Amino acid sequence: MRFTSEQRLDDGVLERAFTLGEIPGILWTPTAASAPVPLVLVGHPGGLGMMYPRLVSRARDSVAAGFAAATIELPGSGDRPRSAAAEEARADLRRAVQAGEPVGAEIVDRLVLPLVERAVPEWRAALDALLALPEIGGPVGFSGGVISIGVRLAVVEPRISAALLFAGSFVPRVIFEEARRVTIPLQVLLQWDDEGNDRQAALDLFDAFGSREKTLHANLGGHTGVPRFEGEEGTRFFARHLNDAS
Repeated sequence: MRFTSEQRLDDGVLERAFTLGEIPGILWTPTAASAPVPLVLVGHPGGLGMMYPRLVSRARDSVAAGFAAATIELPGSGDRPRSAAAEEARADLRRAVQAGEPVGAEIVDRLVLPLVERAVPEWRAALDALLALPEIGGPVGFSGGVISIGVRLAVVEPRISAALLFAGSFVPRVIFEEARRVTIPLQVLLQWDDEGNDRQAALDLFDAFGSREKTLHANLGGHTGVPRFEGEEGTRFFARHLNDAS
């Protein structure tokens, strides 16, 4: 991990951009911490530059609760190289949506599964590097992002103690099976009127999770209409589970 820039925000937050190989990322830490702090991995659908205002808002909430927060760019997003296969699958998805046709499982698998296969090892490599920093001590939570990435991480990464997942993206069939193996505490956020989301599929995925503690927060409104109080609820969720785990 190589830090490339640093700035102090006005609320006691140190923001540092970094690269991990070819992968760009951002780390936010409390400037006044006297001991290593837990970490929240901040997921997103890709495009660090475009997503920055929302990411820094979520990171500030985490830091205010006494955590560090970090994110990385997804494969094929931002300035990272594009995948011809992913672009073709995305075009097929757009054509089906514009024609008012059901989005077939084959399209979803072609679009999402290669992303999961690439992104999850990168998140785990980032976690290795972040936990090696003296100011970060764990435990670790995962928040938001492409829900299929969050499910896979919850299955394969034992260092993640709790996850806050955002419904609102297409989910391959195999991810439903993996969800049955998820056992960590979960909070799932669903926008009930999300125009791009299959509500029933989101409910079926929630039902599939094997966690003994799982909570669904469903709010009226579209994809970008998440109520501000859900950010506060997410912070309380992580405060409960990361502080208890530490």
